[in-house]
Amino acid sequence: MLAEKYPQEVKKILAKYPPEQKRSAVMPLLYLAQRESGYVTKEALKDIAAMLEITSTEVVSIIGFYTLFHDEKAGKYRMQVCTDLPCALRGADKFLEELCGNLGVKVGGTTADGMVTVEAVMCLAACDKAPMFQLQSADGIEYHENMTVDRTMELVEALRKSKA
Repeated sequence: MLAEKYPQEVKKILAKYPPEQKRSAVMPLLYLAQRESGYVTKEALKDIAAMLEITSTEVVSIIGFYTLFHDEKAGKYRMQVCTDLPCALRGADKFLEELCGNLGVKVGGTTADGMVTVEAVMCLAACDKAPMFQLQSADGIEYHENMTVDRTMELVEALRKSKA
């Protein structure tokens, strides 16, 4: 399916790796598969595994490890709040709890309007600037540091207005 939909791109990706190391193409192929819908479908996952001659479990483990790959549909924006220990010590857990309360979602949930999915992630490399989150969208990734719930809600409202 992926090779049929994007034949030139798949060919170009695979050409970068020796045939005996083609499994190394897993991340670029996942990125390609996710580009259109914002997540990797089960069909694309199986297709990538077959193409690279690895198991679906190996592909899923890559998706599960990296915060930039997703295997489920989400809101237009993914707000990924870092909650590892250093960030938690700077209030990330409380921030996440209050943010979810204000948005009316649980961690991992999507707002009723489908705009924002809130996720907890580990290590976004800004421990000294927590609470912080990365905001993923089709336009790319933005990092927001030293955040408060009020400032985050202002950002969400601005996103809702600009994309309405």
